[in-house]
Amino acid sequence: MMFTDRVARGIAAGEITHVFRRWAVPRVRVGSTLHTTAGIVEIECVNRVDIREISDEDVRAAGEQNLATLSATLRGAERDPVFRIGVRYIGPDERIELSDRAELSKQEIGEIEASLARLDRASRRGPWTTAVLTAVADNHGCRAAELAELLGRDKDSLKLDVRKLKNLGLTRSLNIGYEISPRGDAYLRAIRSR
Repeated sequence: MMFTDRVARGIAAGEITHVFRRWAVPRVRVGSTLHTTAGIVEIECVNRVDIREISDEDVRAAGEQNLATLSATLRGAERDPVFRIGVRYIGPDERIELSDRAELSKQEIGEIEASLARLDRASRRGPWTTAVLTAVADNHGCRAAELAELLGRDKDSLKLDVRKLKNLGLTRSLNIGYEISPRGDAYLRAIRSR
């Protein structure tokens, strides 16, 4: 489940306490956490609701102005149920601080290399980490579909791989597309200078 920047900021500020989604089955579990652009959000509850019973108070607590606006945000088939998902801000995303670190020791470079080697070994398509990192670095703000085309890959698997690099603090998601982080840039410079 993803949140727009506006919703993520509203959750972090305590102004948004739940969101609504239309799904065939729930796609999040109570107690799970999500990384957002504003920090880490915990799922507190997931309850099926009748859209006709959503109150004005519910609408405002979801950061929307009226039920029509809220309804317009619901994707999925009309026959699918609507869920109210309680959300709570936990704190900042530790990956942001990690990704800001542009000075890397030899040990940190070795740790990144080991992590990337594990990802490469686990992949059915073979080594991919350096190619994806380089593509992100060379194509600032490029969308997943465009990066996938550049690399001759499908968009969905590429998005998962970029997320793995983001978890290591090497890339960042932008409102549109991706960028290399200072940590990722420092790593690429280090391995290129050998």
